[in-house]
Amino acid sequence: MGERLTTGEICTRNVTIAFKRTPLSSAARLMRENHVGCLVVVEETAGMQVVVGLLTDRDIVTAVIAPGLDLDSFYVEDVMTVDLVTAREEDSLIDLMHSMRRKGVRRMPVIGAQGELVGIVTLDDVLEIVSEELGLLVAAIASEGEREHQMRK
Repeated sequence: MGERLTTGEICTRNVTIAFKRTPLSSAARLMRENHVGCLVVVEETAGMQVVVGLLTDRDIVTAVIAPGLDLDSFYVEDVMTVDLVTAREEDSLIDLMHSMRRKGVRRMPVIGAQGELVGIVTLDDVLEIVSEELGLLVAAIASEGEREHQMRK
């Protein structure tokens, strides 16, 4: 990791994807099999997977399960979020945190220069990095006290 941590450095690059015409029941099974709470919806364009939406477990529950609708009657495109918030691979960690806060999202697909899927970053990923950095600060404080104690013996 460099001094300026980027979204590309912290994102998960092994992303579980779906297509718009994936049956919703298949999408739910994909989430379960891969232990993920969302699928990045892509379209194949010029040999690239271009991000077109995001489907979360919450989308399925609130749009289909809670109202008592038949899951087998829907496709991913019927329920997915299309007003998508994405991060660029070169965005800084600070920029990413500002975007997540401003847009009120916990997950963001990470895209490359041509809009292609690079990975996904979650609030959990960010919290892991921030907690590691806070741990370093706590260790610095502790070592300062120890250093002072050694000097004043």
